[in-house]
Amino acid sequence: MRITMFRKLMAGEFGQVRAEMIARDHVLSSLGGRTADQALEAGIGAKEVWIAVCDAFEVPENRR
Repeated sequence: MRITMFRKLMAGEFGQVRAEMIARDHVLSSLGGRTADQALEAGIGAKEVWIAVCDAFEVPENRR
């Protein structure tokens, strides 16, 4: 998955503004205590980051 697709999925699930805030501010323990943005910058794959966000926010399987 590309980062652009990750951003599109985030915006679709949470709305543009909230998605940006979540990616920037919400620390995910499953990503080593990083935010989604920090994880992407560290080279963690966008799909792995998306799954971590989905798990943290209990996004239903059919929307992952």
